[in-house]
Amino acid sequence: MPAASAAAQSEPARSDPADSAQAPLGQAEFEATFDAAERSVDGALRAANVAVRELKRALVAARTGQVRDLRKALTAARTAAADLATGARTLDEDFDFDEQGYLASGGYLKELLAEAERQGVVIVEDDDRLLCYPSLLRLLPADASVEIDKVKERRLRPSVLVGALARAQARGPKFRPEPFLDSLRAGYELLVASDDRRDEKRADGVVKLVDIWSVLTMLPGQRGQYSKQEFARDLYLLDQSGVTRTNRSPRTLRWSASTGTKGSGTLVTVARSGQQQLYWGVSFTLDEPDQDDS
Repeated sequence: MPAASAAAQSEPARSDPADSAQAPLGQAEFEATFDAAERSVDGALRAANVAVRELKRALVAARTGQVRDLRKALTAARTAAADLATGARTLDEDFDFDEQGYLASGGYLKELLAEAERQGVVIVEDDDRLLCYPSLLRLLPADASVEIDKVKERRLRPSVLVGALARAQARGPKFRPEPFLDSLRAGYELLVASDDRRDEKRADGVVKLVDIWSVLTMLPGQRGQYSKQEFARDLYLLDQSGVTRTNRSPRTLRWSASTGTKGSGTLVTVARSGQQQLYWGVSFTLDEPDQDDS
């Protein structure tokens, strides 16, 4: 089976809460900024509720001809409406958060990783992707969104986003191991059949998984649609499923680890436990499927 090693992560830096409180709205941390905005909007909603309540009282007074109550309710409604207008205008003028700049600066990533650690959710950086079993994330600063498994997510508040990732972990992945294994075997067999560089060609020789990924994504544009990180994630899901062969072939999958911990062509993903899982090569043999893999 592939070797696994603990994910090495340094604790993301947190800015001092006092600094966030003193900073202009657009320069504060994302979570703190939207927490303040939430409180301000809640206050504006209370003013709106007061205005609605007084208008309802005015309506009742108008229907029954209670002149004194009507004047009193209309005055209260006008005051509440003025407070609401002032509050809404201040909210609109003060909220000046540069979400695109913050996502591009690296500040959002640090904050997201810190929130993930607080909630006990493991997120690992890998090139331009974030690995968070069973999801793959990519920050899209220009679009002010986060792509999760190719779906754009615009709920950027770190506590909300990490909570969604935690629920995805609890639900588990939607993965069908048999079709993926058939595709893996097809790519493997193509490489073995076309490999004329070996001194001794073997139908069940070990082939690097990164080479199989290259075969599976050889058509134009496919590598952008199916990244190495996605391939590594699917390898782990296949590994966890325990499926090693299908009805379409008598050949049985054998995993092969690299001689080095992270040798050339090693693919990395994040396991359910949060540890890094490494994959290097496979072979498909004609041995009995229940034979010991070790």
